[in-house]
Amino acid sequence: MTKISSQEAMALEDKYGAHNYHPLPAVLERGEGVFLWDCEGKRYYDFLAAYSAVNQGHCHPRIIRVLKEQAEKLTLTSRAFYSNRLGEAEKFVCELFGYDKALLMNSGAEANETAIKLARKWGYTYKGIPNNEAVIVCCKQNFHGRTTTIISASTDPAATSGFGPFMPGFQVIDYDNLEELDKVLANPNVCGFWMEPIQGEAGVYVPSEGYLKGAEELCRKHNVLLMMDEVQAGVARTGRMLASDWEDVHADILILGKAISGGAMPVSAVLTSDEVMLVIKPGEHGSTYGGNPLASAVMIEALQVVLDERLAENSEKLGAVFRKRMTKFAAHSRMVNFVRGKGLMNAVAINDSEDGSTAWDLCVALSKNGLLAKPTHGNIIRFTPPLIITEEQLEECCGIIERTFSEFEKNWTK
Repeated sequence: MTKISSQEAMALEDKYGAHNYHPLPAVLERGEGVFLWDCEGKRYYDFLAAYSAVNQGHCHPRIIRVLKEQAEKLTLTSRAFYSNRLGEAEKFVCELFGYDKALLMNSGAEANETAIKLARKWGYTYKGIPNNEAVIVCCKQNFHGRTTTIISASTDPAATSGFGPFMPGFQVIDYDNLEELDKVLANPNVCGFWMEPIQGEAGVYVPSEGYLKGAEELCRKHNVLLMMDEVQAGVARTGRMLASDWEDVHADILILGKAISGGAMPVSAVLTSDEVMLVIKPGEHGSTYGGNPLASAVMIEALQVVLDERLAENSEKLGAVFRKRMTKFAAHSRMVNFVRGKGLMNAVAINDSEDGSTAWDLCVALSKNGLLAKPTHGNIIRFTPPLIITEEQLEECCGIIERTFSEFEKNWTK
């Protein structure tokens, strides 16, 4: 590989790549554990973890070993044939999370699309909803992906502007509002309630205690499938294997992605019951790469690492450390409005409007001081490090955040 500078790499992306992202000016070349290095060799703490895809840390040696071993044997067959790895991967993930059936795909968006199709087909097959009249209820400020179907349920203008016409069949309600949910689920044409247990892209919005359990009970009451998108909040990120585990909620359709491969492969999964999964017959849904042998092997090892290294426990413990320290700092800061989160899925809200630049400028300053984080919704900074981080490393990173914010605040005017 030709060695290039950070400036050269950014120039190449700008000239030849689509401008559908606005990255921080850090060009990353190597990763290990909680660290990333740029083209010039500068080291950073990673406090984004690829939007929680690398909960196990960058290039975890166990995951990479399995990746290499399987890559030398067989990478892809398509689903035209069986493979020796898919069945064992399906069994592993079903037994781990308590479901009958699994359907492996590639991206979180693909998994959510799969869940939509399953819920609709179940509604027509078992609930007796008239054909083409199924409704899926979803929440304001949701983020489930960027396909044209998924953005049809979005309330974010950045996701929808210029991309219509949109698919019908979605009803959008307030998040964290059981009274409204009860009313809309009474519609006999509703087949599913599609939600995130914590809204990550919305700024790590944690619902009121009892909301998830209440939603589950209302879905049972109205014979509606609870569709839980744990692509970002799942796999130990919040201090439990699933964020919905905090309220002992068992979704009818569980949607997983990101960290189920430890960042080594695009892998996602939809888990559900025999009744729901088997509404889809051969030829009605699929993906050439979905459930490929390489992805299957990687997923098993990535999830086993989470269990063996007790990453959920570490996330719960260190998340409390982070919030306590950041909350104490916020009490004496003009810039910080509040701190919120669960486990190591946390956000710091900056005292600025959503269209302000303060959070972005702070993230640029943090990167110069050796820590990578990214704003969401304009004035909110997510802090989501790999779950393998130690308490000593976390305390060092809190120090970087406090020093950066304090220095920035000296010259800051709202």
